[in-house]
Amino acid sequence: MFPVILAVFLLRSFLFEPFKIPSGSMIPTLLVGDLILVNKFHYGLRLPVINKKIIPFNDPQRGDVMVFRYPKDTRIDYIKRVVGVPGDEVSYRHQQLYLNGVLAPTQALPDFYNEDSLRYSAQFTEDLGTLTHHILVDRSREMFLRQIGTFPFSENCRYSLEGITCKVPPGHYFMMGDNRDNSEDSRFWGFVPDENIVGKAFFVWMNFGNIKRIGAFQ
Repeated sequence: MFPVILAVFLLRSFLFEPFKIPSGSMIPTLLVGDLILVNKFHYGLRLPVINKKIIPFNDPQRGDVMVFRYPKDTRIDYIKRVVGVPGDEVSYRHQQLYLNGVLAPTQALPDFYNEDSLRYSAQFTEDLGTLTHHILVDRSREMFLRQIGTFPFSENCRYSLEGITCKVPPGHYFMMGDNRDNSEDSRFWGFVPDENIVGKAFFVWMNFGNIKRIGAFQ
């Protein structure tokens, strides 16, 4: 059995690792119960356990769906979308995203029906660079943003009644969930450092409640 165990260890450590979506913060892109694959070498080859990058490959890009270690408790893995890269100024005001002072283009879609909550949500496409993805916004309740404690580089962020504006520091990323009014993300607990990156999520390999979910996503 040793060769099999070794092969599984190498596969999970350096190439691909499965994860299960536990919450609805990435709806409509990812649903609760989706079993996804994460490409662990897309951003660089890292040593297991200590997660130290030894060979860099691609830098995270705006729009990537990324798995990372939660900055406030690195034992927990989170999944969100990369919204801001180093040097970006990210603003989220009145439920609208601005990057470096420019409003991210959106377009209304038919409402999304959530079978878990049995309710409809307003759905839009949003453009991040060359990538177009879907988001949910609840126009009936604008979320009041507040900083949850302090975090590294918290001085780079300004909170107001309109929302939040942050300057992304070097080696860090600003993450947000696609389900904008039901996501605890960088708006609340700050930036994700490069050393916390696990990999790029790219494929739903199974959802036992809905096998039609199987396939690539962006």
